Amino acid sequence: MNRTILSFAGTVVALAAVTGVAAVAAPGDAPKEGDSASAASHKPVERSSLVCPQPNESDVAETTYTAFTPKGADGKKGSAELHAAELADTDGPDVPGESDKGKGGKGDKKDKKGEGKGKKEKGARAEDEKPTVPLSAPGTPVTSTMDSAGAPALVGTADGPFAPGWTVQQTTTVSVGAGRGLQGSACSAPDTSFWFPGVSTAADRQDYVHLTNPDSSSAVVDLELYGKNGKEKAGAGSGEGITVPPRSTVPVLLSTLTAKPVTNVTLHVTARSGRVGAQVQAQDTKLGGDWLAPAAEARPRAVLPGVPGDATSVRLVVFAPGDEDADLKVRLAGASNMISPAGYETLHVKGGMTTAVDLKDLTKGEPGSLVLSPAEDGPDATPVMAALRVTRGKGSDQETAFIPSTAPVERRATAADNRDGGSTLALTAPDAAAKVRVTASAGSGGGKPKSTTVTVKAHTTKSFSPPSPEGGKGAYAVTVERLSGGPVHASRMLARKQDGVPAFTIQALPDDRSTVAVPRSEQDLSVVNDGK
Repeated sequence: MNRTILSFAGTVVALAAVTGVAAVAAPGDAPKEGDSASAASHKPVERSSLVCPQPNESDVAETTYTAFTPKGADGKKGSAELHAAELADTDGPDVPGESDKGKGGKGDKKDKKGEGKGKKEKGARAEDEKPTVPLSAPGTPVTSTMDSAGAPALVGTADGPFAPGWTVQQTTTVSVGAGRGLQGSACSAPDTSFWFPGVSTAADRQDYVHLTNPDSSSAVVDLELYGKNGKEKAGAGSGEGITVPPRSTVPVLLSTLTAKPVTNVTLHVTARSGRVGAQVQAQDTKLGGDWLAPAAEARPRAVLPGVPGDATSVRLVVFAPGDEDADLKVRLAGASNMISPAGYETLHVKGGMTTAVDLKDLTKGEPGSLVLSPAEDGPDATPVMAALRVTRGKGSDQETAFIPSTAPVERRATAADNRDGGSTLALTAPDAAAKVRVTASAGSGGGKPKSTTVTVKAHTTKSFSPPSPEGGKGAYAVTVERLSGGPVHASRMLARKQDGVPAFTIQALPDDRSTVAVPRSEQDLSVVNDGK
């Protein structure tokens, strides 16, 4: 009897301790009667990680980095900075690299860069190494420019008030040669799986996937390519078991992974162990080039925001990752309504295969966003992912950029690098109308933030120049906040003239994941009731 009473008392004490901790860990009002005990509140993240790929290695290229964290978190101490990643040796059996040498690849340059680094342990950080674009305060961007020939891949973290919404953009200007034009990339969070519709192993393209490991242990990565007939046969190199050493980057030339050139391919990057950042650098011998970011998670509907009105060519590449085929409606959300492009109203995509179509004269001079949705609504609609290759200009003065299918802005998204007269923001509301606040931060050289509120009508795209900071100088960030209404998809285009070439780059703006859901809890001792 005494043992039973002591056991019961111990249980009550233990439960009180547990529920007390839960109450402290999730403060706030208790759920109302009838509410789920798991209803969550959203709180700012306390740590963020980003990976920036190695820029174009051309001697006639220049890269600018811009880092920014929106204001909003409390004043606790923290930091946000990036450090150089090692360029891993690619001559081993795990990574295809030998075929790059003498063919415009990166093999020779990698060996030269590796000389003299034997004294530094792989993954170690030199004590005197200075961080890149470290932030001193949320709300003010920081920029840094360097010669791309010596610019490394970067890995870094932000914590405390710098973590929520930490965004870094790298923008490279290439004056001549393959990939000439403007190449932009929003540094991305490491993960274990990425899909890239729209890559190519054709002779006129040099597509490299950059695999960067931010962690202190090695990652092992598999690469798979899917064409119009399914998985492509392996080429001179193997995409299986690629080892990415700690805090290192490995660029892999995709043309070494297929037995023959293929123009429209979907790349799947999977980390067997560890995690990596992955982005594709696509460079065309005649049409310039840009970075291709991963597509959003496959869903029955895909939204590709921000096709410029002066696009002279638009190629759509769609992939259905499962075994089931997908029948899709193709629509363009323009300034006033959503229309079906003549001759391209529907599209059939076979499961496990890549489908590509050139959408001639898609925009007719009006900017818009492409929306792919199931031909027949239903719970069993096949999920898909997609990307657009957008071309501007004519003849020898053409430049390309890519728009992947993009997740909506649930709360907030940021584009870090903007300049007066060169930025265009595209907001798409594919379902219901939405109200959005757009804020320009202070400039990297001073100034005050400036905000404007816009309404995006249902089934339309609103394309406009974002506000500039008051009295601002230098680069500034643009933050998009969804205030109310339906889902909003966003992208930002940077454009400038470059010796007659309409150089441009487009970055999709998915949600910045600056908050995390924290389950609510309350004390509940009913579990100690013996049922009597």
